[in-house]
Amino acid sequence: MTPVNQPEDPRAKAALIARESYGRLVAILASRTSDIAAAEDVLADAFAKAMEKWPVEGIPQNPEGWLITVATNRVKDIAKSSHSRTYAGSLEDVDMPPSDSSGLNNLNPDEIPDERLRLMFACAHPALTSSIHTPLMMQTVLGFEAADIASAYLMPSATLAQRLVRAKRKIKDAGIPFTLPERADMTPRLTAVLEAVYGAYALNWDQQELDRTKDIASEATYLASVIADLLPEEPEALGLAALLAFSLARRIARQDQNSDFVPLEEQDTARWDRMLIRRGNVLLERAVKLGSPARFQLEALIQSLHMSRATTGQTDWAQIVQVYDALIQIAPTTGAAIARAAALGKAHGPEAGLRALDIVHQLANDADLNRMQPYWATKSHLLRQAGKASDAREAYEKAISLTTDSAVRSWLEKEMGR
Repeated sequence: MTPVNQPEDPRAKAALIARESYGRLVAILASRTSDIAAAEDVLADAFAKAMEKWPVEGIPQNPEGWLITVATNRVKDIAKSSHSRTYAGSLEDVDMPPSDSSGLNNLNPDEIPDERLRLMFACAHPALTSSIHTPLMMQTVLGFEAADIASAYLMPSATLAQRLVRAKRKIKDAGIPFTLPERADMTPRLTAVLEAVYGAYALNWDQQELDRTKDIASEATYLASVIADLLPEEPEALGLAALLAFSLARRIARQDQNSDFVPLEEQDTARWDRMLIRRGNVLLERAVKLGSPARFQLEALIQSLHMSRATTGQTDWAQIVQVYDALIQIAPTTGAAIARAAALGKAHGPEAGLRALDIVHQLANDADLNRMQPYWATKSHLLRQAGKASDAREAYEKAISLTTDSAVRSWLEKEMGR
């Protein structure tokens, strides 16, 4: 192999590839084996071999191609053993070098069609329980750990892990094809696919330290654009692509020059990406013209109203509340109700926002609310604005205890001390 003369740490490079390209590599391998678990296993073996060889031999010029080739060779080795025939799949017919010592830099993943959409639609197959569609895509295609997904879904990680294992086994045993379905079959699966892309973005988008052209949030935005191009008459596909474009447009502005967190209404609009805002508006207009409003379109509209501050200098909170009202009618969620309460507080004063939060408290599960950082952060701000300092401090302390982002936690601590 031909190492690159560079100061990069081999272990750090492997970790970076695992974070940025895991889903794409699994999709390439799984599309040929129809066995997701096997693809994950051989890719793990390839990463282990990279940890062994790269520190000694250097990082290859094409590390992703190296990993795919090593993983493919591992599949072939397993296929030759009498007790592991199920791993063989169609990789036996792939033209790969016979050993991991030759040709490892020749395979270019960028020249292989993006298999992730095929894998995502396979994960959303009607033969699988609908509740596992989105978590399965988030783990398999987008590379999230089961524990992180379980946390987002407010469920025990062990429970979700078991469900994921069963789903992967069913895909293999049922012979679910890794192909893009016909248009008539694609639409019913689209909701789960869009939810997975959105979930990946939401879990990753605030990680400022990552390269925005390569991290998972940007990959999710790319996949949303691909889906919108694939299904230009699907308003929700357009709506999601618009929503992610708007969100990514203001991502950098979430932290100031000192890396301190900046809330949306205080962000410097000069730091927002005007090109992404324009793209979001074009996509949203196309979606609206199709005349079938739904969740992602309404969420995109809310973001568009926030973006309008860049040209008008102010935020129309009353209109944002109206859109939240429509959103909750179509797709009622606790998160949307909390965001509506925050907007009500801006539009009509803190007492109005607190009354809305009281309704959320009455309707939601106490155990779930106790784990929802946005609820306590919103409540703390509204209580402070209403002059209820003691209650506000208690809510701030709860919000801080639930905050994992260090910049947001520091900001909440400063707000509590005001």
